[in-house]
Amino acid sequence: MNAAPPATPSDPNNRTTRADAEPLPLRPLRDTALSSVVAGFVAMMTGYTSSLALMFQAGRNAHLSDAQISSWIWALSIAMALTTIVLSLRFRAPIVVAWSTPGAALLITSLANVPYSDAIGAFVICALLLILVGVTGVFDTVMKRLPSSLAAALLAGILFRIGIGLFGAAEHDTALVLAMFFTYLVIKRFAPRYAIVTTLLVGIAAAAALGQLDFSHFSVALARPVFTMPTFSASAAISIGIPLFIVAMASQNVPGLAVLRADGYQTPSSPLIWSTGIASLIFAPFGSHGVNLAAITAAMCTGPDAHPDARKRYTAAVWCGIFYLIAGTLGATIAALFAAFPKTLVVSIAALALFGSIMNGLANAMSDARQREPALITFMVTASGLTLLSIGSAFWGLVAGVVAYGILAARR
Repeated sequence: MNAAPPATPSDPNNRTTRADAEPLPLRPLRDTALSSVVAGFVAMMTGYTSSLALMFQAGRNAHLSDAQISSWIWALSIAMALTTIVLSLRFRAPIVVAWSTPGAALLITSLANVPYSDAIGAFVICALLLILVGVTGVFDTVMKRLPSSLAAALLAGILFRIGIGLFGAAEHDTALVLAMFFTYLVIKRFAPRYAIVTTLLVGIAAAAALGQLDFSHFSVALARPVFTMPTFSASAAISIGIPLFIVAMASQNVPGLAVLRADGYQTPSSPLIWSTGIASLIFAPFGSHGVNLAAITAAMCTGPDAHPDARKRYTAAVWCGIFYLIAGTLGATIAALFAAFPKTLVVSIAALALFGSIMNGLANAMSDARQREPALITFMVTASGLTLLSIGSAFWGLVAGVVAYGILAARR
């Protein structure tokens, strides 16, 4: 990477050291703070609870065995863990990798219509396309030309829907949400570094007091990988492989890189894309439908709540990867663990953990008056939840913002 400018120290107003400041020596243990560990855990927990049910539903629709579904979770978890840890340490940035949630939703309907070995072959094709895009550098070229205000607005729009989930949850579970909300405000006032961890502990205690924790179905069992030899068919490639690739790029990798850019991390995108493509290829025979850059969970590790020093936030992603490893080793057991927590608790802690990233995204999006209206359009379309052609609002928000920028603001 290019040489970074001199470091900008933190100031009394609680602004953090910049991500593009002079990098520190690599000392993961010394750089770790309690807030980093908590951010990594919350990111992992949010990623699993938000879409693990989609994979179970897809597996059941395709009549997969419990062993195959457990192997699917194991493959995704290990692939995410290895890429998250290695890339974060390599580039000294909070690079979080996740499975494709829109891809899992796509498989609910498409996986049942093809033989499982053909579906594995389609996963391999998707991985090869990711590697090709990463190696050629096409994605990096496109992202370098993206105006910074649009990237920030895209981030804010993605996270906005998660953030407002806190207040929607208060309608049905008022006591738990209010306990967590006021705990967050009070601790944020007096000890901001410990706001999220304290809120999480209070939330668990409040859920227990309200009788909302249920460990009756919890059991511990190690995952056993199940290998399936890939077979290839044109129908599976067209119905699964290519749509998975498009969804991964448009709905995951684009907003995922935008999250990094919005928080000041200028990590080259090509190595990130081809690395996730290689991991997807290796673990495809065990059920992995593909891993890619995370957006929402990544923002929990790139924001100021993860660490006061932006140069040390990579440790939050490393801890997220460690928790991925633990979850993957236990396989489907992790689903039973997260099922013990009420959904309101997970939604609320995720929303509160993203407040800082939402504020930063909105502030950066509106900082340039010339780009303000295109940024607003990007934010509104992304936050709307619009879905066209099975592609989510993050992609269409970016398209709308770029078009508006070209008409309203771009120089000739």
